[in-house]
Amino acid sequence: MSRPEAKGWCPGAYRPMMSGDGLVVRVRPVLARLTADQVTGLCDTALSFGSGLIDLTSRANLQIRGVTEANHTAVLERLAALDLLPDDPLLESRRNILIPPLWTEGDSTTQIAHALMRRLADLPELPAKVGYAIDIDGAPQFTKNSADFRFERDSNGALLLRADGASRGRAINADNAVDALIEMAHWFIDTGGIKSRRMAQHTACNPLPADWQAVLPAAPAPALTPGDRPLGAVLGAAFGQIEARVLKHVMQASKATALRATPWRLFLLESAEAIETDAFITRANDPLLHTDACPGAPLCTSSTVETRDLARALASEIKGPLHVSGCAKGCAHPQPCSTTLVGRDGVFDLVKNGRAWDSPQKYGLAPRTLMKARGEL
Repeated sequence: MSRPEAKGWCPGAYRPMMSGDGLVVRVRPVLARLTADQVTGLCDTALSFGSGLIDLTSRANLQIRGVTEANHTAVLERLAALDLLPDDPLLESRRNILIPPLWTEGDSTTQIAHALMRRLADLPELPAKVGYAIDIDGAPQFTKNSADFRFERDSNGALLLRADGASRGRAINADNAVDALIEMAHWFIDTGGIKSRRMAQHTACNPLPADWQAVLPAAPAPALTPGDRPLGAVLGAAFGQIEARVLKHVMQASKATALRATPWRLFLLESAEAIETDAFITRANDPLLHTDACPGAPLCTSSTVETRDLARALASEIKGPLHVSGCAKGCAHPQPCSTTLVGRDGVFDLVKNGRAWDSPQKYGLAPRTLMKARGEL
């Protein structure tokens, strides 16, 4: 089966997306970092003008949920006052840049990131969901995350630029990195990439220049997990969703100086003191770290089922990763999963070792039936 049509663009601050609970307003913090004052201000904005819920996205951004159309301008004014809207509105949607969370100011990661942000206007007009990974803080960390242009390192630590979908990349250095990316972006457009929409689909049918496939990236790094790091404490957010009032409290109680977002439903609190909390995931073996669930009904108009309460109930009972999807689009986890439950007309279909839009092995399972049979899924 083919995947049902999903939205062709991601929400932004200036161009939010309507969902079942109101507008979703996405904030792209520079270097995926917010100061303590910015976090407090974002939480207050979510509480004053939204539902009080903040999403941590798969591109290390933050989203305020439940904003009314009448309040959108007020939200923009708050975000601008917090210096969370640094871009020209026409360029804001281009700043889809993944940054490893343990960067330090002045290192190669931040140098290339700042250089790329300065030259966003030099890029050709690319499809809305195109993104970039500056994945050079040691071995690659974003191999499983969505990005079309990937800065990585080889096994000797040298820099390379790799088109998503290609196994090898092009040797570069810090000085010509952004020039090389802009050249690759023009190749993408000139060879019909607009029709393909994403780099991996495009490289599957369009051969890259030979010297752009000359260097093998290093093996992927181990995944980041909750726990203490020299920079601070790493915490997890179940399903990537955070209550604004809880985050504000934890920031203040831990005396964190800043928050760094990641695309893995984890965030780092800089210089945070140890704090006991049941609101966030603190254990590396917590099954919720390996459980995906979209917002579901009534927050998403494409869904006819509640998803996250069921996912919480099943997480510790299912062997291996679990994906509970409100519909066949599989937005929360578009990759194969050992157990996927797909909402359809108020019930669930079961897909084993596949994607949400693949053919199910079982049909029409009610939530009550799933709870009774959870050990057999």
